[in-house]
Amino acid sequence: MTTDVVHVVCTDAFAGVERYVTTLARTQDARGLRVHVLGGAADRMPAELAGSGVRWAPAPTPLRAAAALRRLGTRLVHAHMTAAELAAVTAGRAPVVTTRHFADHRGSSVAGRAVARVVGPRIAAQVAISRFVADRVEGASTVVHPGVPSVPRVDGEVAADRRPVVLMAQRLEAEKRTDLGLRVWASSGLADAGWQLLVAGSGAERPALERLAAELGVAASTRFLGSRSDVDALLATAGIFLAPRPDEPYGLSVVEAMAHGTPVVAGRGGGHDETVGSADGAVLVPADDVPAAGAALARLARDPERRAAYGEELRAVQQRHFDLGTHADGIAAVYAAVLGGEPGASGPAAPAVPGAVRR
Repeated sequence: MTTDVVHVVCTDAFAGVERYVTTLARTQDARGLRVHVLGGAADRMPAELAGSGVRWAPAPTPLRAAAALRRLGTRLVHAHMTAAELAAVTAGRAPVVTTRHFADHRGSSVAGRAVARVVGPRIAAQVAISRFVADRVEGASTVVHPGVPSVPRVDGEVAADRRPVVLMAQRLEAEKRTDLGLRVWASSGLADAGWQLLVAGSGAERPALERLAAELGVAASTRFLGSRSDVDALLATAGIFLAPRPDEPYGLSVVEAMAHGTPVVAGRGGGHDETVGSADGAVLVPADDVPAAGAALARLARDPERRAAYGEELRAVQQRHFDLGTHADGIAAVYAAVLGGEPGASGPAAPAVPGAVRR
């Protein structure tokens, strides 16, 4: 049986890109497409895809991914990151769509630049996860913002039900700027008002971040939770979500916070300007001015009525522009353009999508 689309991510990991792939694959499967996923962590991908009709196989290297693609009959390959692009164009069995997840050109090394010269001309269409990314990668892109499941508001839900907690949920790696979040937290003075900072996530920076919390005098009010499988529950009860990185390519966790109606304080710039920044009451803070960012965090924390209204505005923005259906429609439109609008190529009819624009 011919597969409609094969998603390829040449890793044995599970982070933001792999989560994006499993979410999109499940949504496409629910719309009637035959979907196969190659790559990602063997201890996570099958579980993330369980209960769907999506098939999965490991593909940690371009060589293995290309070999698997040659064995599969598929109408289209959707590649994620350069190694997967290389596998897809090498296999040469179907048109290749790529999603650019990072705000940088292909090829940061001599070998990488050589790969880029091979890959670029053989890509049929390029998607960027944000305008920020599209403006910083080579070639024309269609911007299709990733979506997350919408979370309906519960009757009787009020801001007072939320805990006095500021939550950060992200990988503890240098580029995520968790250190900046700790400095903003310390500057806010909210620990003296009974608030607590929770940091969900793991990574190489954790020991250094724990030392920094001690140096800043906020170790007692900061809890490092490690990797968590209950982030949705944390989002549903946190008073504020903090996303400090100013050049985040998109920020999927931010959009998940929006879906839960959780007020967000985000670093100004990057994808945050397109997600949180879509709200009239957006709290976007300057990354290079920690006192100002801390003061903005404190003002929001001390105003429960504003937090309630802002959280609901963010939820409404997410449901209008950043839900799974809108994202799947945008991707379907790209597929249909590549395949010439073949019946079944994109599942349900692919309408024009607000926010899916050429850059």
